Amino acid sequence: MPTPLLLGISGPSSSGKTTLSRLLRDIFPPSKLFILHLDDFYRTDAEIPIRNGIQDWDCLDSIDLPQLQKALEHIKEHGTSPEWLESLEDQNSVGEHGVSESEVQKLRERAKGWFDDRPEWEGRRISVVDGFLLFSEDMQDVRSLFDIKLFLRTRYETAKRRREARSGYVTIEGFWEDPPGYVDKVVWPNYVADHKFLFEDEDVGKELDKEVCKRVGINGMPQEAEENMTSCLEWAVGVLEGAIKQS
Repeated sequence: MPTPLLLGISGPSSSGKTTLSRLLRDIFPPSKLFILHLDDFYRTDAEIPIRNGIQDWDCLDSIDLPQLQKALEHIKEHGTSPEWLESLEDQNSVGEHGVSESEVQKLRERAKGWFDDRPEWEGRRISVVDGFLLFSEDMQDVRSLFDIKLFLRTRYETAKRRREARSGYVTIEGFWEDPPGYVDKVVWPNYVADHKFLFEDEDVGKELDKEVCKRVGINGMPQEAEENMTSCLEWAVGVLEGAIKQS
């Protein structure tokens, strides 16, 4: 089985990572693309670290890294998602995305011919992995596995509004609902700590640092796509198209 093209999608909570992954899955046939979610590698509910009296689901210690690495190694070797992996994340709602079916169909038609006359893509697939920590400095070993890295941005106000609008999350042992103030106490501070190195002056409210992103190999989402999933999807498809045609 040919080695798949590994596409990583990362960014803060509620920036649209899972929505983008699922939309890409809608555009490409299963024979060409499958998705994996970092959230499917959470530790058991009892193993999630507690900080300041609150479970911290938004830190590295909440993730079962050995299992994640095992899954990525399987994908690299076999070109398929591991049979032992059951996605809980796909049971979670991502809400309305605003991308019309006509737009999805247009992109579907656009992608159809990308693999024609490219024998190197015979049997080869795209593996999309989305997750909130994929590009952090503490995940360098995982980060280095990706052929394409897409980083989504969203402002604090938007992330807070979207996260607090969610009903909760299916977990290994039950269901998690954010307690009041969770975004301000846990989610956003963790995001800043793990990703400030990507931004000018280490300020997540500023522009991405082009030199750092170039060194790490990250494609930053255009500003105009920040709250527009149609633009975000078109951008992601364009990056994929360039990578496929250059491969």
